[in-house]
Amino acid sequence: MVDRPRRDQLRQQYEQRRPKAVVYRLVNCKNKKFVLGSAADLRSLENKVAFAKATNLPGALDGRLNDDVRQFGIEAFSLEVLEVLETKPEATPAEILEDLAALEELWREKFDPAQLY
Repeated sequence: MVDRPRRDQLRQQYEQRRPKAVVYRLVNCKNKKFVLGSAADLRSLENKVAFAKATNLPGALDGRLNDDVRQFGIEAFSLEVLEVLETKPEATPAEILEDLAALEELWREKFDPAQLY
């Protein structure tokens, strides 16, 4: 068991951590279609994808993928981080989400819409 001062220190570090906000795509490696999205916390997104793969349940992922998950399997999908958003410590969560939405839109313009789910 961790002693009280160490536990308090770990909690403080956790509360002060700045999650990595990212624009990503979840790619079907079989047909090259993908979901383009953004997330305020990369670690949370990675955990969601890992959970879906470990349990073979696509429910944790975007619903548009369900048919292809049934056809190709969950292992056919890979997570690709396109860009990490540099956030300022004073940025509010709303500002981060707004910046992510703008950044995602810029990435959306780079891809062929026919490839998107």
